[in-house]
Amino acid sequence: MIIGTAGHIDHGKTTLVRALTGIDTDRLEEEKRRGITIELGFAHLELDDGTVAGVVDVPGHERFVKAMAAGAGGVDVAILVVAADEGVMPQTREHLDICRLLGVQHGVIAVTKSDLLGELGPDWMDLLRADLQTLVAGTFLEGAEVVPVSAKTGEGIPELRAALTRVAQSLPRRPADGPLFLPIDRAFSLKGFGTIVTGALLSGKLALEEQVSLLPGLEGPLRVRGLQVHGRAEQEVLAGQRTAVNLAGVEAEAISRGMVLTRFDELPAVRMLDVELELLPAAETPLPKRQKLLVHLGTAQVEGTAALLDLDELRPGEKALAQLRLAHPVAALPGQRFILRGSKVLPGRGATVAGGRVLALAQARRRRGASELLRPLLEGDLEAKAAWLLRQAGYAGLSAKALAARAGAAPKAMERALQLLGTRGAALLVDRERRLYLSGEVFAGMSARALAQLEAFHQRETMKEGMSKEELRVRLSETLEPRIFARLVQSLVDAKKIEAQGELLRLCGRGRALTGDEAIAREKLAAALKEAGLAPPRIDELAKLCGLSAPRVAELLKVLTRDAEVFRVSEELYFHRTAIEALRAKLVDHLKANKEITTQAFKDLVGQSRKYVIPLSEFFDREKVTLRVGDKRVLRRG
Repeated sequence: MIIGTAGHIDHGKTTLVRALTGIDTDRLEEEKRRGITIELGFAHLELDDGTVAGVVDVPGHERFVKAMAAGAGGVDVAILVVAADEGVMPQTREHLDICRLLGVQHGVIAVTKSDLLGELGPDWMDLLRADLQTLVAGTFLEGAEVVPVSAKTGEGIPELRAALTRVAQSLPRRPADGPLFLPIDRAFSLKGFGTIVTGALLSGKLALEEQVSLLPGLEGPLRVRGLQVHGRAEQEVLAGQRTAVNLAGVEAEAISRGMVLTRFDELPAVRMLDVELELLPAAETPLPKRQKLLVHLGTAQVEGTAALLDLDELRPGEKALAQLRLAHPVAALPGQRFILRGSKVLPGRGATVAGGRVLALAQARRRRGASELLRPLLEGDLEAKAAWLLRQAGYAGLSAKALAARAGAAPKAMERALQLLGTRGAALLVDRERRLYLSGEVFAGMSARALAQLEAFHQRETMKEGMSKEELRVRLSETLEPRIFARLVQSLVDAKKIEAQGELLRLCGRGRALTGDEAIAREKLAAALKEAGLAPPRIDELAKLCGLSAPRVAELLKVLTRDAEVFRVSEELYFHRTAIEALRAKLVDHLKANKEITTQAFKDLVGQSRKYVIPLSEFFDREKVTLRVGDKRVLRRG
């Protein structure tokens, strides 16, 4: 487990940690010179039952709340430190707010500098206890043990350790079977080892040689070549432990606080989060529909906008659904807690104004009315969350691994949920190799769209046998994966809704072959064009010649073009294949012999007027036989 300090500046947090653990967590020269904690400090503490806990010592100064929030994000047990001579102060209140908003559930209160109580009068401690009782009313510290301690004399240190042991024994374990999530609070290089990152492992477990990512920015995969907990080498580490990870393939300078160590290809970095938001009761004014604030998430601090989904304002003490839109990508875990800080300091308690928990990693901005859409994330079980995530993923689908990570669930639990969804048709396994799933609802919608596209095609292209598979795939979505599309096609074929003929698809009973009369008309039209050679009639002239309507001639010309029996040279001119091939051979021979051809020379070659010569010259340009250079044309290479 992780124990964290909280409290006002100069109330003795670091001195108390040193008295408990024997470790001085002030490691910076400036910290020792100024006598205050600026950065996070780390130690370990053996409790009375032999349990070894990680200890995070945080700065108390208001200017360093960023570091305090980074340290408090992984805390299981908080020690709220209050100096006997000063009592409750602004950062005492703000740190308590931060711990509560970040979901800390357990803690004790340490009244430091207890050796001064004798000088403060016989009633002082009673007054201080009354202030503390008022401060913690309605929080996780209501009813917590209050232990007077003196780091100077050692008084109360054994009692505080005993109180921490009792709290530790009642703690639930963090989810070691969940997605890997380790927010980075330090990164440095060590001679002989290379790059090392440290942090509190909030979820999952990590073993040697695993492939990991550092998000945002370093997707990897990076290799884990060493693990330590409290200076002891380990083969595997579990959630709830402060961990040092030795990474191969990355320099320490490329890593910064705010990054998160995740399993490779398990979680994405995002710039939008769907959240449940709570405004502190002490806030002076309601939170407007949109407000720019500083977001503290894990060890990251990023500017962002809190956008309420279906409220015009959020009143103090109330909760609402919202979306955080961030200036930079972050890694986040569903269920993770965060705090929001503004530029204005609340009287007597700092600039922290709100906080909440992450519900989902969002891909797009939510519109008004989205609260009902997010309801399954608040009230639903894992099945409901998995179904919701699959619907949100759309045609891309999600793998079982990604689903578990985005739901903050154990892989085995997610597999069970997917099996149950599969029996109801709410989830479809579309790629067994990658364990890729698609929402049943999305798949049904895609099937309906595919049928509608084929219907439109048949109405538009009455003489064609069918639409190419690739054309249909692209019309549904250019990014639709071929394996998912193949599953779609097969399901429609099995349901006898469509027919597949090679690379062509058609609705059952559609895309028919030509009737006897149409076949006769087709042959008549082809013969007329063949006889006309390099001077074919226009479409209206062909209609009169063949005794057909102009629209019917246009349809038959499309069939002849599809069958490569004629070439469409211009909107009104179609030439028979034999005439085009003969002219192409003459043109190539001329160009090989003379290197170039003028328009007049090409006109002599064709033996027709400019009405046919110009469209034919442009046709051969399009066919990449010739290349126009000024007023002449040359043979294209190849």
